[in-house]
Amino acid sequence: MSQLLTIALTKGRILEQTLPLLAAAGIVPAEDINKSRKLVFATNHSDVRLLVLRGSDVPTYVQFGAADIGVSGKDTLMENGADGLYEPLDLQIARCKLVTAALADAPVRKGRIKVATKYVNIAKRYYATQGRQIDVIKLYGAMELAPIMNLADEIVDIVDTGNTLRANGLVEREFIADISSRLIVNKASMKMKHVQIQAIIDAIAQVVGTETATG
Repeated sequence: MSQLLTIALTKGRILEQTLPLLAAAGIVPAEDINKSRKLVFATNHSDVRLLVLRGSDVPTYVQFGAADIGVSGKDTLMENGADGLYEPLDLQIARCKLVTAALADAPVRKGRIKVATKYVNIAKRYYATQGRQIDVIKLYGAMELAPIMNLADEIVDIVDTGNTLRANGLVEREFIADISSRLIVNKASMKMKHVQIQAIIDAIAQVVGTETATG
């Protein structure tokens, strides 16, 4: 008898791009997620349900086994760590890049600098590899405003088209990582529900057109 499988999805742009992938892999929510305030959804499979969460919460739900499978941005996994998780698939959706940026006319400062970001751990690691000392200022949005208002010398943020940076007089300085959404799996669930989970991974991999890899 099949065990109940829980898939945690990231709301917003990632959700919009994940639902067609799931549908192509044969998993369809029983009602329109976009028209509901519910957070838990049944699907066309009696043994599969979907959760809709904030992106930062998805890895936590999967790590602690409240969800068996999740869809999370690579930036979130890099920032918060991925202990207890497998990352078998790059879904190749919600693609962007993580960069440092500063005002276009600002000189490159030597010595200690102020960096505004919501990616505190990534920023600390990245600048440490550069041998540069930083003071991190944690912000939750509108990073571009920090250099304009002299709150920070540089920012670390994700960039898609770069239009927002340019509109605010900023330019990219250094590339940190390519970002996309990843399928993640709880390690204990992978052992206990291997056949069910592997079938879902394989179905999604076929849709994405990529090889699966555990780890």
